[in-house]
Amino acid sequence: MSEKRTGILGGFKAFLMRAGNVIDLAVAVVIGAAFTNIVNSVVKGVINPIVGAFGTTDLDGYAACLKGPCEKNAAGVVTKGVFIQWGSVVSASLTFLITAAVVYFLMLLPMKRWQDRQAARRPEENEPAQPTEIELLAQIRDTLIEQRRGPGTDSVPAPR
Repeated sequence: MSEKRTGILGGFKAFLMRAGNVIDLAVAVVIGAAFTNIVNSVVKGVINPIVGAFGTTDLDGYAACLKGPCEKNAAGVVTKGVFIQWGSVVSASLTFLITAAVVYFLMLLPMKRWQDRQAARRPEENEPAQPTEIELLAQIRDTLIEQRRGPGTDSVPAPR
């Protein structure tokens, strides 16, 4: 049993010690938490007021009565009927779209451009090797000899 425990613990230790795995994950979680606050602030401070120009600034307040009569108490709790809270869905969708746009335009797109520039700077390793001058001259010589012979002859005519 101790060999199995050592194997499992050894595997876990190897996982933890791999360069960057755990650290990258921790950094992503911290940045994600901070980024969530930024996006929520943009939605509450910018998007909701713009939407509020057409109605109310609180998107969560938008609802439709599915089965009525519908009533809510002062705390906003449904006391009668069935409400569809479509405003919270719109708010969550806007938050998602803003998050996706910011990640794409401010993180992924610049990173892709940088990687493309880096790839253009280094030579392509998969390209076939270019022929040397000697090889090119030999090919030209062979082509000229082939042209002098003419079709179907094996001998080279004497130069004039």
